[in-house]
Amino acid sequence: MAASAVKAVVFDVGRVIYQWDMRCLFAKLIDDPEQLDWFLANVVTEEWHFQHDAGRSLAEMVPERTALFPEYAALIEAYAERFIETIPGPVPGTAALIEALDRAGYPLFAITNFGAEFWDMFAPSRPEFVYMQDIVVSGRERLVKPDAAIFELAAQRFGFAPQELLFIDDNAVNIAAAAALDWQVHHFSDAATLASDLEARGLLFA
Repeated sequence: MAASAVKAVVFDVGRVIYQWDMRCLFAKLIDDPEQLDWFLANVVTEEWHFQHDAGRSLAEMVPERTALFPEYAALIEAYAERFIETIPGPVPGTAALIEALDRAGYPLFAITNFGAEFWDMFAPSRPEFVYMQDIVVSGRERLVKPDAAIFELAAQRFGFAPQELLFIDDNAVNIAAAAALDWQVHHFSDAATLASDLEARGLLFA
């Protein structure tokens, strides 16, 4: 599909627009590096957190996890209460590209794996989302990337054919899933590489 077919751009949020790392919170609470590594690999893991992205409530998840790891009850509670501290700030350079695409007249959207409760804490004050005409949030829809269903829902809601949408995500599995549904894709590593791709596609000019 020719690059000129891109009519709208769809961003992932975590690690594309905003940094995300559980260590940013728990390094404040666990002094010993080995204990921190063990905790993040076994207690509050990204795999367990993904359940909230998929629609499970914190009211279910936190007591269940605390029953398995009662000695870490306070830290598991910190996950629920202080999750925003796992998001240290914007990914450098992405906001400028969002603003440039908006100035160029491209409709902008997002698809994010994000728990609904955490999204409600995080999203309202973030300036980048002002540019988004719609954001599909996995925890609200109970659909998650890389499932085809979330991409199909997004294309329908955004009002474009998959071939007309450029999807930007840091996760190679999500990129492959979108490409299999005929979306145009960019596997994100950093804003400078994305800028070069947007220029090569004729969406932005240096």
